[in-house]
Amino acid sequence: MTHLPPPAEELRLLDAELWQLDARRAQLLARRAWLLAALHRPPPTPPPTRPETSAPRVQNVLLVLGGVLLALAAMAFTLVGWGRLGIAGRSVVLGAVTLAVLAAPVPLLRRGLGATAEAVAGLGLALTVLDAYALYEVAWSGVDGTGYAAVAAAVLASVWAGYGWALGALPGRPALRLPLPGALAVAQLPLLLGAVALDAGLTAVASVLVVSAAADTLVASRWGAGPVRVVALVGAYGMGGWAALVGGLLWVGAAGPGAAVRVTVLLVLLAALVLAVARRLARPEHAVAHAVVGGLLLVAALGALPRVLLPAGWTVPLHLACAVGLLGAVRTQLPLPMRRGLAGASATVQALALVSVAPVVAVALVGPVAWVGRVWSGAPSDARAAVTGGGFWPAHSWTAPVVLVAVAAVLASAVRDPDWRGRARGGALGLVWAAVLTLPALLELPYPAALLVQFLTVTALLPASRARLLPLVLALVTSVLLALSALATQTATLVVLAALVLLCAGGARFAGRAAFLAPAALGYAAALAVAVGGAAGWAPAHTALLVLVVATAAALLAARLGNGSEVTVPVEAAGVAAGLLAVGLAATDPALLALVLGLCGAVTAATAARGDRRPAGYPATGLFVLAAWVRLAAWEVTAPEAYTLPVSVAALLAGAVRRRRDTRVTSWTAYGAGLAVTLLPSLAATWSDVHGTRPLLLGAAALVLTLLGARHRLRAPLVLGGAVLVLVALHELAPYLVQLAGAVPRWVPPALAGALLLGVGATYERRLRDVRRVREALGRMG
Repeated sequence: MTHLPPPAEELRLLDAELWQLDARRAQLLARRAWLLAALHRPPPTPPPTRPETSAPRVQNVLLVLGGVLLALAAMAFTLVGWGRLGIAGRSVVLGAVTLAVLAAPVPLLRRGLGATAEAVAGLGLALTVLDAYALYEVAWSGVDGTGYAAVAAAVLASVWAGYGWALGALPGRPALRLPLPGALAVAQLPLLLGAVALDAGLTAVASVLVVSAAADTLVASRWGAGPVRVVALVGAYGMGGWAALVGGLLWVGAAGPGAAVRVTVLLVLLAALVLAVARRLARPEHAVAHAVVGGLLLVAALGALPRVLLPAGWTVPLHLACAVGLLGAVRTQLPLPMRRGLAGASATVQALALVSVAPVVAVALVGPVAWVGRVWSGAPSDARAAVTGGGFWPAHSWTAPVVLVAVAAVLASAVRDPDWRGRARGGALGLVWAAVLTLPALLELPYPAALLVQFLTVTALLPASRARLLPLVLALVTSVLLALSALATQTATLVVLAALVLLCAGGARFAGRAAFLAPAALGYAAALAVAVGGAAGWAPAHTALLVLVVATAAALLAARLGNGSEVTVPVEAAGVAAGLLAVGLAATDPALLALVLGLCGAVTAATAARGDRRPAGYPATGLFVLAAWVRLAAWEVTAPEAYTLPVSVAALLAGAVRRRRDTRVTSWTAYGAGLAVTLLPSLAATWSDVHGTRPLLLGAAALVLTLLGARHRLRAPLVLGGAVLVLVALHELAPYLVQLAGAVPRWVPPALAGALLLGVGATYERRLRDVRRVREALGRMG
């Protein structure tokens, strides 16, 4: 029989089908209208094509290609076909062709063909180069090639320049743009090639480069905008850059006063050239950049001669002195961009000087960290051994405090801008601080003297930290270095930590520093407690009880300060850190660990008693639970209920209080977690338990919870209790079900499944109604 749906359901299905048919019909009608419009629409007219390049560009490309091809043909003729002619024939051919090509631009210019004349002139200039090569091969092949190239470059530059001037002097004709820039480009070569041909050495090469750069600079300054100026600028910067590079190589390799004097003269001339250019530049940023380069060259020049006369260690201080002297130009009448550039050059040299002494400072500051792995291994022989352990110590270390103090003096005195003066003084303070901490290792002072210097540094910095943060940071860093350095011996550790506790606690009494110094005092107090325990021979777990005294003191101090003080939170954070340290120390002894956790919970609970620290009750509860668990584990208790029942009781009580205060809180929020903490672990243990006591007790508890949930209409106990009760029942009936499954024939389960499906299908609608009722009933519960 065909199953027919109810009339209401069948009507809904028909309406849905009709709606889909209407929507499809509307879509087809819209498509039909578009196709009709497309058939009657006129075809689109193609857009006009635009050329991808302009006619002048095409002309220039063609002319350049033609000139290049002709030049290549002339080169091939010169190199390949030259030998087929005699001397007279060669001279006639090359001379005639060159003169004809060089003369061709004149009639072309008269007819207004300037671009063509430019291309033909370029071909003629290329032919003059081939003429020079051919002349060398025929008549001067025995002459040195480099020297001949220098002379030929000079002749070609003169010829090209004269050719360009001659064409430019024609009345009523525009001048060609190629000959003069080409002549200037070739003019860069004669002096340089001549110096190389004469084997004059790097000094002569550098001098030639400086002269060439000066000549190019002069041409660029006197010539207007155009190709000649571009070539001059490229030559000036290129030759000047190579001159600076060669001068640097000579500066490094100078081994005597004579070489140093030559380097000094060379670098002074180059610096004068760069500074002269900087003075004439119109844009301030360009002038500043040139002045920086000129100042650096001037510093290198002034330090070249003293560098070779004095020992190697004086190199950095000497150049630093030159850089400091360069600051005198800032107070002259030079233009402002030049003064800024010279100041930038001085700052660059000072920064490089600081980089050069950084290894010494790094060893002096980072060295004490190594004592963490060698606690109480014995006092070192001196302050240098305390930071190096007998290892690496940089050479020429005496320059470190000199450089640091000199740069600090410059920062403190030379910076006069109100916006930067405060930062400059802060930097000067940091440099002096680094110099002071480097001195004990540099002078190889006794180990106690080094500790005393660090302690006095902390004492001197603390009063200056009332209004500024940097002295306070430096004082705290120094105190850490002092504490690390004191780890060498037991006595030094105890004395230094006690002194730091007193010093930080005394400094914390002043406003503005307590938020930093009070936690520092507590931290050093915790370290002192660990040191005292170690000196007394206590086990780490017993030392943890002494560290807890610091955590308790932090909690008492925070309670006294109250929530309105800015010191409260840092002090509480220090107390938490001390508590964690105590827990870590007691981790090896379960019994003492449980005691430490309980004491931490008590301190946290006392903190939670304050009105502004109510949330601390949650970690306090967690600490108590952990303490109980650790104690149970120490007693070798394996029953999960012993661990979970205390948590469940506390959670259920808290849930009851919360639900009483706010009736909108659901039972899942109030009681779900507390019930699940015990029920779920106990249920897991039940399925692996061979005894019957736990299933009986758990089933009874689940039954009580189910009844209570039904009685008070609470969803969480009803669902959790009922689910656990069903699972416990299944656990108890599992053996009998297994036996029954073995006794039942194999055709019975499929038959039962089929009967079940038939029954469910026959009562499907009624079952759905019953499920909705159960869901609604649960939804109405709390």
